[in-house]
Amino acid sequence: MRCYCLAMRFGVVVNPVSGGNRGAQVGAEVISLLSQSGHPVVNLSGANLIEARAHAEAAIAANSIDALVVVGGDGIAHLGTNLCAGKNIPMAIIPAGTGNDAAAMLGMPLTNTAESVRLVLEGLSSPKKIDAIKVSHSGKVTWALGSASAGFDALAAARANVISWPKGPMRYYVAMLLELAKFKPIKYQSVVDGNPRDFEAMLCVVSNTGIYGGGMLVVPGASVTDAKLDVLLVKKMSRLKFVTIFPRVYKGTHITDKDVEIFKASKISITASGMPIYSDGEYVGQAPFEAEVVPGALTIIAPAI
Repeated sequence: MRCYCLAMRFGVVVNPVSGGNRGAQVGAEVISLLSQSGHPVVNLSGANLIEARAHAEAAIAANSIDALVVVGGDGIAHLGTNLCAGKNIPMAIIPAGTGNDAAAMLGMPLTNTAESVRLVLEGLSSPKKIDAIKVSHSGKVTWALGSASAGFDALAAARANVISWPKGPMRYYVAMLLELAKFKPIKYQSVVDGNPRDFEAMLCVVSNTGIYGGGMLVVPGASVTDAKLDVLLVKKMSRLKFVTIFPRVYKGTHITDKDVEIFKASKISITASGMPIYSDGEYVGQAPFEAEVVPGALTIIAPAI
C-alpha cells in the first residue's frame, strides 16, 4: 500500500489543445502550483496524446511517480482512467476542456485551477476507490470512467468527428441533426448478467457516473461506488418523439417517459451491427462489446467521493 504522505512524486499529463487551447495555460499553472507545494513534479506530456501515454506508462511501470494528474477535458480523463485503472496509483483530474463531465462529477471546480490544485493537495492523504467499466471488444480491453455506448449518440459523435463546422460544442448538435435525418432504431442483442435480451432502441448507454456528453444527466443519482452499472435504454420511437425527449436528458427528466428504461447490471454484452463504440466520448472500436463493472478499480483524488 502506498503511503500518501510527505513528498509525493506527481506525474502530469496535459492536453494542450483542450478547451480551445486553454489546456496549455492551465497545464503550466498546475505544474507551477504543484512544484511550489514542495512535491517533485515530472511533465509527462508529449507532442501528442499517444506520446504522452507512452511516457506515463513508462513512469508508472518504473514506479517513478506516486500520483498522476491529468489536465484537460473528458478525453484526457479517459486516458488517465486507462493508465490508472487496476493499478495502485491515484489519479486527479484538473478540468480544462470543452466537456468536463468527469471532473464535474468528482467535484472539481471547472474554472478555478488554483482551487482544483488545492483540493488535490488536500486530498492526498485520503484517496478514494471508485468503480470503473471494463469494456472488452475485438480482443482488446478499454477502461471507462463515465460510460460506454453504441447507439444514436455514438453515431452522432462519429459524425461530429468528421465535420469541420461549427467549432466547439455546437458541432455535436449539428452532427445530431444530420444523423437524425436518416436514423432508424437499432436492433440490439444483449446478455444481461447471463440472461439474453433482445430489443430495438434509439440508444443504449452503459453508465457508471450517470453523466456524459457535456452535462447530460443520463442516469440521475448514479453511483460510482455501488458496484453496479446503470444501463439506459431509449426504446424504439418516432424521430419526432425522440427530438422532444433527447433535450430532456440535460435535466434528467427523460427518465419519467414510458419509453425510457434504466436498469442495473454487473455485466452486459451488446451486439449491434455496424455500431461504433464510444467510451467516455472517445471512439474505441466497433460492436459487439462487453461491459463489466470492476468495483474499486480506480483510485481517485477528488472532493466529491
